Amino acid sequence: MSNVEISLKEIMTSIEGALGTALVDYTSGMALGTLGGGKDLDLNVAAAGNTDVIRAKTRTMEHLGLTGEIEDMLITLGSQYHIIQPLKGRSGNGLFLYLVLDKERSNLAMARHQLKRVEVQLEV
Repeated sequence: MSNVEISLKEIMTSIEGALGTALVDYTSGMALGTLGGGKDLDLNVAAAGNTDVIRAKTRTMEHLGLTGEIEDMLITLGSQYHIIQPLKGRSGNGLFLYLVLDKERSNLAMARHQLKRVEVQLEV
């Protein structure tokens, strides 16, 4: 098992093209930890904004009567991929991993696979 800081470092070093990552509490919109980012990528602002995305999708699923859980969400921009992955299990309730990738330097399938692997090891 690993703690938040180690998990975020593993995401940034093991996923090609990673620009920034965060562990976010979507009940409050606060980032519990961030790594990477920069002046053009404020991960705390992104954490709060993506909390709204998770909440909106959850409400929509409820209104449609859809069962099951959100595995992950992908937002594709001109030069970036943004992955939102809610954590499963009892320790991850209300949390999600957020990852921003450089679209030109990343392999989306591998990034999703690596993110799931890190999630399994994450201890909150």
